[in-house]
Amino acid sequence: MIEALPSPKPSTKPHPVPGNSPPMIKVHSLTKKIGQQEILCGVDLEVRMGETLAIIGRSGGGKSVLLKHLVGLMEPDGGEIWIQGQNIIGMNERQLGAIRQKVGILFQGGALFDSMTVENNIAFPLREAGERDPKVLHSKVSEMLEVMEMEGEEDKMPESLSGGMKKRVGLARAIIRRPSCVLYDEPTAGLDPVVADSINRLIRRLQQRFGMTSVVVTHDMKSAFDVADRIAYLHEGRIYFHGTASELQQSADPLIQDFLLGRSDGRGD
Repeated sequence: MIEALPSPKPSTKPHPVPGNSPPMIKVHSLTKKIGQQEILCGVDLEVRMGETLAIIGRSGGGKSVLLKHLVGLMEPDGGEIWIQGQNIIGMNERQLGAIRQKVGILFQGGALFDSMTVENNIAFPLREAGERDPKVLHSKVSEMLEVMEMEGEEDKMPESLSGGMKKRVGLARAIIRRPSCVLYDEPTAGLDPVVADSINRLIRRLQQRFGMTSVVVTHDMKSAFDVADRIAYLHEGRIYFHGTASELQQSADPLIQDFLLGRSDGRGD
């Protein structure tokens, strides 16, 4: 049965991730309840410096909620989140601002400002940080557009961009201040397979070019196998599996096999 699954596809270069590299992110016993529903029930997770970790799981299972906790957009009911040795739980907005310089996030739709050009969208974090020199802004935006393979698109408005281009612009904005880590919330959702593959290649290229740590939340198993050094399976509010793509595929656990093959357990969502 497992042979029918898409195989992990190696990138053109090996991922530069030492096996004993220190954690960029460490989550311990994280809990979160929304209304009467327990979303996170004691999540323990480590993301190594320089690696790409994919977080997979069922729709509505808490993947995006977990991601938002990692940059302080949501506050947990209990547990700890350590970013490069700092526990961010209880930090005020000023302190979280310093953390968000280290950790960028790409939201599902790109979250672009509709009234701004591509250039102004990408430059927005720099202006917020106090940069006013037009030459510096233009130079850094041009570099990001080159990385995104979108040279010459500075003056376009978001409404004229395709879904894939919007995600690239959103990603350029997320990394223009060179964070150590980027969080991706369903980066290939709503994209056709060709565009989705181009986004996956871009995620790998950022890791190779800048040594960025990446956390990719996805339900797209092909995407997870394409980009990830390791995969974490979030199930019923806990990390049920954490290992390589090969280890995931070779697992004899019926619950993992059912998820990978898209088999319902009969309980619905």
